[in-house]
Order: sequence, then C-alpha cells, then structure tokens
Amino acid sequence: MSHKRDDPISLNEQQFIKQAIAEQMRIDGRGLYDFRSLKITFGDSFGKVQVQLGRTRILIVTSCEVVEPYPDRPTEGFFHFNINFSPMSSPIFDDSRPDEYGVELGRIIERGLRESRAIDTEGLCIVANEKVWSIRLDIHIIDHCGNLIDCCSIGTITALHHFRRPDLTIQGENVTIHSADDREPVPLSIHHMPICVTFGIFDEGNILVVDPNWKEEKLMSGRITYTLNIHKELCGIQKAGGDSLSMQHILDAAKIAQVKVYELTKAIKQAINNDLEKRGVEQMNAALMVTGIGTQESESGNVNFYDGYKSVSIKQEHIEEQIEIPKFTDTEKDFEEFATYLAQSKVTVVKEEEMKDASLDEMDIDDSEEETTTVL
Repeated sequence: MSHKRDDPISLNEQQFIKQAIAEQMRIDGRGLYDFRSLKITFGDSFGKVQVQLGRTRILIVTSCEVVEPYPDRPTEGFFHFNINFSPMSSPIFDDSRPDEYGVELGRIIERGLRESRAIDTEGLCIVANEKVWSIRLDIHIIDHCGNLIDCCSIGTITALHHFRRPDLTIQGENVTIHSADDREPVPLSIHHMPICVTFGIFDEGNILVVDPNWKEEKLMSGRITYTLNIHKELCGIQKAGGDSLSMQHILDAAKIAQVKVYELTKAIKQAINNDLEKRGVEQMNAALMVTGIGTQESESGNVNFYDGYKSVSIKQEHIEEQIEIPKFTDTEKDFEEFATYLAQSKVTVVKEEEMKDASLDEMDIDDSEEETTTVL
C-alpha cells in the first residue's frame, strides 16, 4: 500500500507546485522548512490524545493491563503500538488489503522509541517473573492529508507522557492495584522525547521541504525522516528510497530537524501542562518531564516521589534540606519499607522555581548502580 493519496492532480497544478518549490515557496504559504499548524487536544481520560497537523488528524487511545513477562526478560514490561487505517480517512486505505504502510509507519515510530531507550520497560515491572505492565497505544487515522509519520510521532510521545497508570502497593507477594479514586495514578517513566521530522525530496535531491502535504507527497522523489530529541541526540534516520542525497544535504537537514524538534517539544510540554492544570492535576516539573525522575507535592502536604519505578508518598517532615535517596529497585521489599528507605536517605533539595527551565545537563544525576542522586 502506498502512503500517497490517489487523488488526481492536474499537470498544470503539478508544474505549478514544482515551480513554486524551486522558487523557495509552497502553495499553502509556508516556507520550505515550516511545519503546518499543530493542534493537540485531550480526551476525558489520561492518554487519549487527538493531534491535528494541518488537515492531517489522528486519535490515540492509551490503555494498560497486568500480564506475565517473557521468561528471558522477567523484569521488563511491554509497549504495543497498533495503527488503524480507515477508508474514511483516505480512499487509498482499504480494510480488505494488507496494511503494509501501517507496518512501516509503526516500525518507524516504535524503532525511534525503543532503540533510543526512551521507554523504561523495566520501570513497568511489578513483581519479577510474575507481573508487569503492558501499555497499548491504538493510533486511529482520522484524516490523511500528508505526513502521517510526524503526526503519529507527535501523538505517540504526547500520549505516553500524558498517560497515567494505576498506582499499586506491594506487600510481600500480594499486589494491590488502586483505583483512581483511592490513589492518584502514576505517570510512565519516559527518559526523553524522540520526535520525527520528515523531509520531502525534490529537484533530484537538491531541495528538501519539511512536513510535506499530500500533494507534495505525490510529487516528491523520496523522503528522509530524522528522529531526534531536545538534547540534539540523533535517535534514528529513515530514508524511503528515491533520489540520493549528498552528505552536505543530510547534515543540513539534521540541523534543521534539531530546531523543529525543539519547537515541537516545547509545544507538547505546554499542551500537557495546560491540560493537567484544567484537570486539577499537578503539572509535570522539568525533571519529571525530561528524565522520568522527580517529585511532586500533593494537596495533603506529602511528597510523591517517582524514580521511574514506583510512586511513594513521604510525609513532609521527613524531607530535610540535605537527604540522600539511593536507587531502590528490589521488588521483594514491601511498599512501606521502600518508603522508609527513601525517607532516611539523602538528596539535594532544589526549589521548584529553580527547576522550571532545568535541563538534563543541569541536573546532577548519577547513574551508578550503588546510588542515584535525584532532584526534588
């Protein structure tokens, strides 16, 4: 199945589009390196996100369940991505034919998350060899008007950050999963935000355009997709055939993609925090958004600590100016003992206002096995 719409384009319009791109213009008024307008809205539940990139629109629904892990990976949970194409979104999608493009699209999104280790699968472990979380993302294509890759990438990382799984308590061999009424759900551990930026290739590889619409996709001679995060780390490159590109064009496109990823990351964080504010849920601080590690103070005055593994509520009087919190990942310990370990350890306290613009490089996070310094 081709990703290109089969709507006819007249020869005159084809020539007009190519001539405009050759003159550094596009028929929708954008520059060569401009994205279409981005709109992110959230549903009534966590992890339900609708993303609209220009007229391309998708809906993502996130869910979770407790399952058994693989025997060879007893402490790792699961992430499943399922993309549903509907003929309503575009005439090229037909339920009676194999969904090759859906497989390709899913692989690009999944590879960018897994191979960059953005997803902490070990953070989904409940009891080793017995119970882990399985997170499922169902991506529904509502309108296909070009560049589904970037739209799905934005929607996927937004849904993962917005989603909250139920909190749980471990007491010996007993695991209690709490409802949202009993305890506030817990965010997933996402180490960073890899986002795709796709370029359409024109003029035998001499011109690249960002975020091609469906008409440009029909006329372009190839595409190249970069997956990067806000720390300028390249997580993957996908080139789907077409004209070859010079090394200079590849490097120049990577620099442009870095700027676009910064803008998209900022828009995603703002949209998530605005929604959490409307829900009356505490907003994700800088450390938790960037690294999956951090703390949030609850309305009761307790501090909810989240290390990418468990969520623990500690009384405010146990938090001193200088305490040290070691990395604790022993699933056999019960929940109260885990909280005691945290309360008796040490960490450098950073005021919330000092963290608003904090980045990963500014945080003193030690990844050694013995101890992890965490920012409050």
